[in-house]
Formats: sequence, C-alpha cells, structure tokens
Amino acid sequence: MKRRIAILLSIILSFSMLFAACGTKEEGGSQVSEGSNNTTTAPTNAADEGSQGDNYFRVGMEAGYPPFNWTQLKADNGGAPIEGAAEYAGGYDVEIAKKIAEGLGKELLVVKTEWDGLVPALVSGKIDAIIAGMSPTAERKETIDFSDNYYKSDLVMVVKKGSKYETATSIQDFSGAKITAQLNTFHYSVIDQINGVDKQPAMDNFPAMRVALESGVIDGYVSERPEGVSASTANPNFAMVSFTEGFETSEDDTAVAVGLAKGSEYLDKINEILAGISEEERISIMDAAIANQPAAE
Repeated sequence: MKRRIAILLSIILSFSMLFAACGTKEEGGSQVSEGSNNTTTAPTNAADEGSQGDNYFRVGMEAGYPPFNWTQLKADNGGAPIEGAAEYAGGYDVEIAKKIAEGLGKELLVVKTEWDGLVPALVSGKIDAIIAGMSPTAERKETIDFSDNYYKSDLVMVVKKGSKYETATSIQDFSGAKITAQLNTFHYSVIDQINGVDKQPAMDNFPAMRVALESGVIDGYVSERPEGVSASTANPNFAMVSFTEGFETSEDDTAVAVGLAKGSEYLDKINEILAGISEEERISIMDAAIANQPAAE
C-alpha cells in the first residue's frame, strides 16, 4: 500500500512540474511576441520629427557656383547649414534664400544637390525650391514654375590671363578656340554661335571648368558676369572677357529666378518677398558675395 501511495504521489508531482513548465513557456512565448511587435512599430517621436521638418524651407543648390553659391566649413558671413553635413553654404543665392525663408516664417535648410538633380528633386518633393542661379528658360518652364527674377546678368567668357583671347571684343574672336560650358545649361548651346569654334564636351560644374582652364585643356568657358568676376578675383591667372558683339540670348536666358513645383503655394508670397528687395540691395548682396567667396580669401 505504501509503495502504491509513493508511486501515485510521484506521478502527481511529475504532472505538476510538467504543467508548470508549459505555463512558463507560454509566458515566454508571449513576451517574445510582444518584443517582436515593438521592434516593428515606429518610435513615437517619428511623427514629432516630421512635424519639425515642416518648419524648414528646403532649398536645393549645387553649393559650388560662386558667387551665387558655394560650400564652406564654418557659418561665417551668414553661412546656412547644409542638410546631412557639417558644412555650410554661402553666396548670393543663400542670402536671397534666407530672406525668402524669413518672409515665409521658416528656417532655411540647404539641400546640396548636383545641377542635373535639382529639377528632379523639386518635382519629387525632396526640396521646396531651387535657388541656384537657375534661368527660367522656356524648356524648364514646361516642367516647373518660376518666381519673378531675382538677378539678371550678361554672358561672358573666362580665359587665361595673357592668352590671345584676353583682348577679344567679339564672340567670333574665339573661332578655333576650345570652348565649353556647364552641362544642361543654355551657356553650352550658345557656343554654336561662334563660327569655327572647337566646341568641347560640356562639364558638370564650374570648379571642373576652372581646373580645365588652368591646365590648358580648354581655352575658355562661357559663364555669367558674376561668376566671371568671381573666377578672375579668385585666380590671378584668369581674366573675364566682356563683349561688344556678344551672344544672342533671350531675357529669360540671362535672368535668374526661384524654381518651384507646378502650382506651388509659395509662388505668390515669394514674389512679394522678392519685390521688397531693392536693386541697390541686390547689387550690394552680390558685391559682398564676390568679396566673401572662400577662394578669394
């Protein structure tokens, strides 16, 4: 009888331990499941970050086209922060962008973007505006809208100082010269107006053209007056050539405006802000940009 009781107690104890183990495993499984759910749920502050982003006026520019825009290491001379970098952007475009952002009640954030990527970035909503020395050409107007002009300039040629082209007065004086301009700009298309020119492949940006000119790969490149002044100021080996018989251009070709997405809510307000910047102030801002460009220091 005692043995039977002992065996029965042993069986009961075994079943108790088994049920206890099953209960622990189920609780553990439940905890793992909850943990898995937590890892796939977005943090609660993600929405807060998004709402903070609404306070920014995101402006696309190359930050490599002085004196309109450039990249600098510090926030000197009113430099604006560049998204995702420890660097800042400065220049004429940045100063105009700051005035617009202030008028909109937002904080300026520069989104450094290659020239060819500016319009796609605007259309996709990555940026709110393009303020990058961009001309409101008819071709671009098919894809995006533009504000009123915030600058107007003439076309010039940048050449090596002391070269036979430094004293040119007509674009036809560059017959036989190796000339280029920036890719996907009207600057490149007007080269065809020079009879007998040795048109070189277009280049991605102005720093690349300056290097090519310095090394003798090209004899000159087409630019706008502010960049020409900037280049000749930054490098004593460069000279800017203005023409008495220059390129044929339209008013839109030589103007500079803010690029906006089609139907942008910012258009009317930006035009109002730009109207409040006098011609004298614009000239003063450009003069300061030419003086403050990093390469001129």
